[in-house]
Amino acid sequence: MSTYARDHYGAAVTLVRADPTSVDAGICDEVIDLDPLRADFVEAAEKLLGHRRDEFAAGIVFSDNAVKSGAVLLERLGLRIDSAELAGGAFCKHEYRLSEAAHRKLLSAQRLLVPDFATVDSREGLDAFASAHPDGFVVKPAKEGNNRGVVLVRPGDDLDAAFAEVSPYVERGVICEEILPYQREYSFDGLGQLSFVTEKVSATGRYPVEVAQILPARLNHAERSAVERAGRQVNWLVGQCDGPFHNEIKLSDDASRTAVVEPNRRPAGMKIWSLAHWVYGIDFYHRWVDAAFGNTAGATLPEPTCSAATVMLGVKTDRRFSPEDVTPGATPFEDAVAATAAAHRLLPHELSVKEFAWLPAVRRELHATARDNADFAAQGCVVLSAAGVDMSEIVRTLRDAWLDALDACCPSAGPGPVREALPTVLLDPITMMVVAR
Repeated sequence: MSTYARDHYGAAVTLVRADPTSVDAGICDEVIDLDPLRADFVEAAEKLLGHRRDEFAAGIVFSDNAVKSGAVLLERLGLRIDSAELAGGAFCKHEYRLSEAAHRKLLSAQRLLVPDFATVDSREGLDAFASAHPDGFVVKPAKEGNNRGVVLVRPGDDLDAAFAEVSPYVERGVICEEILPYQREYSFDGLGQLSFVTEKVSATGRYPVEVAQILPARLNHAERSAVERAGRQVNWLVGQCDGPFHNEIKLSDDASRTAVVEPNRRPAGMKIWSLAHWVYGIDFYHRWVDAAFGNTAGATLPEPTCSAATVMLGVKTDRRFSPEDVTPGATPFEDAVAATAAAHRLLPHELSVKEFAWLPAVRRELHATARDNADFAAQGCVVLSAAGVDMSEIVRTLRDAWLDALDACCPSAGPGPVREALPTVLLDPITMMVVAR
């Protein structure tokens, strides 16, 4: 994006984020160390940048942590940005549910379920919500992404254990919600009026962790229309207009009703915009820069040329793991993809590897049953060009084949006890401002 801004708009780039790295400095022309979660972030940033406001031509807010404060700052600098007033609903799950509740009649008329919810800050509060929802509920951080800390509580589950799992998040807020009764989940993704629907594959059981994303989603016209209708309603509630969005939505089996898991005013994770690039041939990151400069992102996509998926890759048994355990020169992901292609009688070029990355390279303790996205060893992306093949079956086979391929490449590594670990904290880029030369 930084290179595109320079090449197409003759712009320099200033990045504002907490704890910038040397990588940031190498990508951007100027880097400012400032945490958007600071109570005085807007005032501090405006003091640093306000006298230069005439230099700034466009601005972009990257992350959840900055979606509110970053938008306020850009508004004060006189830059084009989606509503700062409504942005909090795309950061705080409780604030979003309050907005839904305020518009319950309107949303219900569009067949969108507004769930019961409550914030809790004690074991007693959890007891009260459990008593009111004996069939089960979800407890999760109010201001945390990446599936961290999300626990599904079923009848008879240990409430002490459930509260212990979310206790690291209590200071910033924990929310309980009734279980959404629909099983299928999708995301309404895009930029401005340009949108597509991605199919989410999640684990079953106590930890509903995302294990894959598939594009295009396998939907008929009625199903797609229902997801898109719900996604647009979410965008109105959180003030999205020109910028990116990633709204997670559940759909009933008969496609008559929807419910929102959560909204986001940022690009999706798990390489979803990369999937869109391979499937539709459009670079959404470049379009995002264009939109920041006031150039429309468009309203329609071409027909897909293939299907693509991002797959989260775990471990077979609870164990300590590092990529250093893998035999030098070994290629477990390529091996797993080849085994998957053979199992589905695909030619090598019909199932291709697009990206592969080990997740944090430090030695970590991983659970075979992932509790959150920090429990995966790696992430890979594949493109399927063969017609008539179900990508969800490819994903299922690939995740199983990976476990065998990884073990075959780690001859000296064995299982070990997994201790409870603190939640992984990921540092996201915060605010980027494109500065005209």
